Amino acid sequence: MRERIPRWVRASWVDIALVVFILLNLLAMRLLAEWQTVPFLVIWVSLAAIYGFRLWHLGSALLTAAALTLLTGGLIGWQVLRGEQDLDYLAEVPLIALMFVIMVWHSRRRLAAVEEIQRVSEHNLRLLEQQRQFLQDASHELGTPLTIALGHAELIERATKDQEIARDARVAVSELQRMRRLTSRMLILASAERPEFLTTVSVDIREFLRENVDRWAHVRRRWSLGKAPDATIDADRDRLTLAVDALIENAISNTADDGSIELSARCDGDFVIIAVSDSGTGIAAADVGRIFGRFTRVDSGRNRAAGGFGLGLALVQAITEAHGGSVRVDSTVGRGSVFELHLPAATSAMRQSQPVSIRAPV
Repeated sequence: MRERIPRWVRASWVDIALVVFILLNLLAMRLLAEWQTVPFLVIWVSLAAIYGFRLWHLGSALLTAAALTLLTGGLIGWQVLRGEQDLDYLAEVPLIALMFVIMVWHSRRRLAAVEEIQRVSEHNLRLLEQQRQFLQDASHELGTPLTIALGHAELIERATKDQEIARDARVAVSELQRMRRLTSRMLILASAERPEFLTTVSVDIREFLRENVDRWAHVRRRWSLGKAPDATIDADRDRLTLAVDALIENAISNTADDGSIELSARCDGDFVIIAVSDSGTGIAAADVGRIFGRFTRVDSGRNRAAGGFGLGLALVQAITEAHGGSVRVDSTVGRGSVFELHLPAATSAMRQSQPVSIRAPV
């Protein structure tokens, strides 16, 4: 008992202090009639304030309210009978008690709503974790059979003398390569929120853009390297290359062979903005808000062979946000699109490079 009592006092000191405070105010109501309603109102205000912090169980709150109603009402009634207080003063007791009960009722409703929101949030987090785990497991499980099947299809394509079989093998190789890219992107998306997702190095913007234009210049489009700032960013070069490749793939699938694709960059405050522009079919305004969703496809102007929107833009968004940036798009149907990666700059831009035009071989 000697150990339990001090622990109980330490755990319940707020409630004990409230009881002492209420008793002092009841004593003031009894001895200092000239104070009128001040001690009475102080009791209920303090009770409401403490309830806001403690959030007692409903039964405890109602029992406390009933006890105070009887104590204050009985004391005021006795003073009214003795002529020390007006009868109107007694009418305040049930009104104040009713206001407190209504406040408790609303608080319980709000608390129940908050608990429901928290429950739904925790459920959604579990679903997201299950989705992430599924993407990761599926990517791992599909990787090996896809590699084996792709190797056999390539062997058949090279070894066969029958042109029809070779053509079918090329189709199989193309589809298997598409599947392998899909599983690779699924695996990257599944690990996007992990701390080890990025391995950052200093990336020179001009050099980075030139390398990307050079890698894609063999594709039949009018390629150009626009202005770029003399700036660097701290980024994972491989992940950032994947994001830019996904934007370039979308630009290619959306642009005719004689259309133009440009890579450029600029500085805006503490951010470096990498832009991939095309002169293709563009994206409808109704679709712009949903193209970054996973497995979202926009069919207008795209077909199965071109690939459409699947995981590519979701991958772009995940990589950009992992770098502390954001991705934006400005598109007009029939006039093309501009995708922008807003990334934190490591150094400020000091000067702009002159635009350089690089054309793919005809």
